[in-house]
Amino acid sequence: MTFAIRASLLHCLRDPGLDGRDGGAIQFIRDAVVVVEGTKFERVGDAARLLPQLGPDVRVHDHRGQYLLPGFVDCHAHFPQIDVIASYGAQLLEWLEKYTFPEETKFADRAHADAAAKFFLDRLIENGTTTASVFCTVHPQSVDAFFTESEARGLRMVAGKCMMDRNAPDGLRDTAESGVRESIELIERWHQHGRSLYAITPRFAATSTPEQLRAMGALAMQYPTTYIQSHVAENKSEIEWIAKLFPEHRSYLDVYDQHGLLRERAIYAHCIYLSDLDRARMAEAGASAAFCPTSNLFIGSGLYNLAQAIAARNVVGLGTDVGGGTSYSMLQTLAEAYKVQQLQGISMSPAYALYLATLGGANALSLEDKIGSIEVGKEADFVLIDPRATALLERRTSLRNDALDAWFALMTLGDDRTIAATFANGVKIYENRTLQIARPGADS
Repeated sequence: MTFAIRASLLHCLRDPGLDGRDGGAIQFIRDAVVVVEGTKFERVGDAARLLPQLGPDVRVHDHRGQYLLPGFVDCHAHFPQIDVIASYGAQLLEWLEKYTFPEETKFADRAHADAAAKFFLDRLIENGTTTASVFCTVHPQSVDAFFTESEARGLRMVAGKCMMDRNAPDGLRDTAESGVRESIELIERWHQHGRSLYAITPRFAATSTPEQLRAMGALAMQYPTTYIQSHVAENKSEIEWIAKLFPEHRSYLDVYDQHGLLRERAIYAHCIYLSDLDRARMAEAGASAAFCPTSNLFIGSGLYNLAQAIAARNVVGLGTDVGGGTSYSMLQTLAEAYKVQQLQGISMSPAYALYLATLGGANALSLEDKIGSIEVGKEADFVLIDPRATALLERRTSLRNDALDAWFALMTLGDDRTIAATFANGVKIYENRTLQIARPGADS
């Protein structure tokens, strides 16, 4: 099926830089037409030029007044933590013991996992997120539940079963042998099936023995196209614990590195307290960092420094880290990312914020050739955002004739109410029916 969307197109063609000075990195077409053929973008350009070229069989959906952006890319989230979000009063290690681990034991029940996957993915798409890197639980059925639901929605997702053989409660531990066996079965079933991609997933270094970490490194060599995801250098108490568990290693990151778990398509969440040597090693290995501002603030872990990471040539994406994070909305997550940088005297430009949530996230997940921008031949994941979603947004976004200024207001003041529709793989999978998005005589 071929159709077209008429709206204001805003996206990144490349990294604009933290200060946004590379103005050519941002493409804005106030009155654009984007043609979708099947699952891909087929034509993109100015409406005055493209509309006369379209045949009578191409239906044009008129969304003038809205912004068309790439689908958002969430580089770190936990789908089993849907009922952990907004839980009071704990830092990281206590958070795991008090809230997270008890909740994750419930995912031994496939019916519970199915219901949680539905709820989690519905929250993503109503917030315009079409790709995410997601932790499941230690239970293989949690992965089956997740990918079954993500594929039903046509989403491009990265996910994997946690592997934990120590320092976790009964019911949440596997072994080095069983973890690898179950992971292989899941890789064979889901990796590169449809739009699904599998991630080898050590929970974090503290919950795996050296034997299990070595087994995961061997698994990563056996399946080089898979992803690796974990946590590193999030919290000072956590770092001290890792140093006691692995005294022979130079740093927390070095634990993963020496076990073969630092390479391209490896995504490490948080990375707050990395040394200069660690940042250089991440860049050399081709691994990515997931910046999770709402989680870092809520759990009290610390402030991630984007300027340091960029100077070290680290590849950085943005993560909601739900449920330690407090919002499924990438707009709200960007708002907190901006504030975290402000606290450190760093100005994150609106252009870089746009990049971080779209093409930058795609780059962090090694998917920049497939998603992250609205370019011919890329997969048709996109979102329509309505600047009139609330009275405040309508007033604020009308003040200046500047698309990036409007975008900054949207990411600062917007949330799920701002998302008019979400498309994945060329199909509308969500529509916000509370918005008055139609106009008389317009096909909406």
